[in-house]
Amino acid sequence: MDGTETNPLVEIAFATLFLIGIIAFHGMAMRSITRRFSAAWVRVNALTPRWRVSGLLMIAIGGLAATHLVETLLWALPIVGLGMIPSMRDGYFFVLESYTTLGAGNVALPDQWRLVGPMIGMSGIFTFGWTGSVLVTIMNELGKLDRTQATKDQRESARTDGGG
Repeated sequence: MDGTETNPLVEIAFATLFLIGIIAFHGMAMRSITRRFSAAWVRVNALTPRWRVSGLLMIAIGGLAATHLVETLLWALPIVGLGMIPSMRDGYFFVLESYTTLGAGNVALPDQWRLVGPMIGMSGIFTFGWTGSVLVTIMNELGKLDRTQATKDQRESARTDGGG
């Protein structure tokens, strides 16, 4: 960038468009991960091997993490492409710091684009909250399975101990 002052409305408009795009992408990804998990989960029951249940959880968590890595890459591309930060490594580092709200400040945007950083943070707050709710839903399903298994084990134990 040439160091000239950018109209703050241009910064906000640019960042808002990306914020909306990132959140829309996140929604599609969360829907896809949830649908795939649900499609696999309907085949799970108390007899399903634990390794398979753990595998489903790992795949879901991997999908959630990958979604955030793609989103941060989508933020970094225009920041580097427009020359706000010259290298991809520094641009991506800046986005990761902002998106996670770590904000250590080791890499900074030029003054004329500094409003973009907090907007990246806003997208991280929205998307991490959404991801957390998806993970809670998944963990609730695992909890139901564990309760079903515990009930089955308790009944079997009562039958063998109490006599039939």
